Amino acid sequence: MKNLIFSILLLTLFAFVSVSQTVNVVNYPNQADIKVCVVKFPNQADLLIYKVKYSNQANANGLWFFTEYSNQAKKKIYFVSFENQADLKVYFVKYPQQAGWRNDKKKNLLK
Repeated sequence: MKNLIFSILLLTLFAFVSVSQTVNVVNYPNQADIKVCVVKFPNQADLLIYKVKYSNQANANGLWFFTEYSNQAKKKIYFVSFENQADLKVYFVKYPQQAGWRNDKKKNLLK
């Protein structure tokens, strides 16, 4: 029974960690997994982002934690200036409840 409970807790923890969205901003586009453009209005974005303070708050639905080092991050991103250069367009929101996907077709970029 104890082994079963331990296994369930371990799987739950692994599932939580596997969807966390920790990102690191890199200096060059060839180092990045994804090129990201910050847009001016939320209706232009593929994903609405809220920046969280702690890594355990991050998730794949727009709650991002920015790491200091690239080896701590699940994804490495590079910010581009123009929308046509970006793989993903994002908009930073003020509240975590506003975060989330606007274009479900782009979800595969963050898996």
